[in-house]
Amino acid sequence: MSGAGGAERSAGRPPRIVVLAGGVGGSRFTRGLLHHLRTQWPASGAAESAESVPGSGTTASVTVVANTGDDLWLAGLRVCPDLDSIMYALGDAADEQRGWGRRDESERVSAELTAYGVGWPWFTLGDLDLGTHIARSSWLRDGLPLSEATRRLCARWSPGVTLIPATDDEVPTLVTVAVDDAETTGGTRQLHFEEWWVRHRAALPALAFTQQNVAAARPAPGVLEAIADADLVLFAPSNPVVSIGTILGIPGIAEAVRRTAAPVIGVSPIIGGSVVRGMADACLTAIGVETSAPAVAEHYGARGGPRGGRDSGGLIDGWLVDPADAAATARLEAAGIRPLVRPLWFHSVEETAAIAADAIDLAGSVRAGSVSRGAAAPLRPRVG
Repeated sequence: MSGAGGAERSAGRPPRIVVLAGGVGGSRFTRGLLHHLRTQWPASGAAESAESVPGSGTTASVTVVANTGDDLWLAGLRVCPDLDSIMYALGDAADEQRGWGRRDESERVSAELTAYGVGWPWFTLGDLDLGTHIARSSWLRDGLPLSEATRRLCARWSPGVTLIPATDDEVPTLVTVAVDDAETTGGTRQLHFEEWWVRHRAALPALAFTQQNVAAARPAPGVLEAIADADLVLFAPSNPVVSIGTILGIPGIAEAVRRTAAPVIGVSPIIGGSVVRGMADACLTAIGVETSAPAVAEHYGARGGPRGGRDSGGLIDGWLVDPADAAATARLEAAGIRPLVRPLWFHSVEETAAIAADAIDLAGSVRAGSVSRGAAAPLRPRVG
């Protein structure tokens, strides 16, 4: 790896990294990050550090804080799309062709449920996937929190990270859409996010996104501690409104990100004015943010701000953009956000690992800049 601080990297302890992530994009980015960490901080047997995750292949430790706004009760089962996408992908069980669910699936049970009129016929659950939902729902009904149920599920799949839901509380994302039909004119109604996203393919113009009960929610155990103790916090290129935005909306999490001594680096989910995956453009439009790499960065805001300090209200220090958005670097710098231009397409695990490596290098650059400005916050050994 290049950049300042290489000596610190070799002399310091393995890094502690926190990733805020949604489902598919978050899992693919994290898989690349782990691939890179295994080359820089490899582990084997006794060489694993006390903090590393068993089976991760690296002495570094990675904690993934996952979005839970997509979660829902369906046919009596608790379904957690983003948690499961990350767990399956990192556990080498994901269906890479579809981009979600388990590999080698069948859907006989879903067909039976549809015949009985139970559940959503447009939201099918694979037979293997149903085993996960049944196990999770059983533990939840026994009184365990979602974070503990997630830990037990991950014990089977060994994803190589500590996977934590953003909250143990139920905070379903509801989408307010306009109703204008033969019966109603000028009204609105609310849909669960998955109905708007999967059934309607985001074709119904969204007016607002609301996380139900979010004001009373609390971060899951370990979330705030992981952010506070991190050497680096990464925003995966997940949906900034309903994935990363939902995580940050849990009381206490955004403040923890602002206050951590670690650099906070984001990877743009927008390339050349278009979303990399999914329909984040429809979400951004609903909240009045243009679909562009610099606009999403400005939406998060500069953590230090042009005048420095941790009280600006912003959340990120640096932002990776694709060469298609290279012209935006001056705009980002003016906003107090340090840019790094490099290709951002996830064409392979190796290319994604290189993106993660550059995010770590950018963190080192941010750290070095903080030292030169005499920042009061304590700085940990560089992780790049």
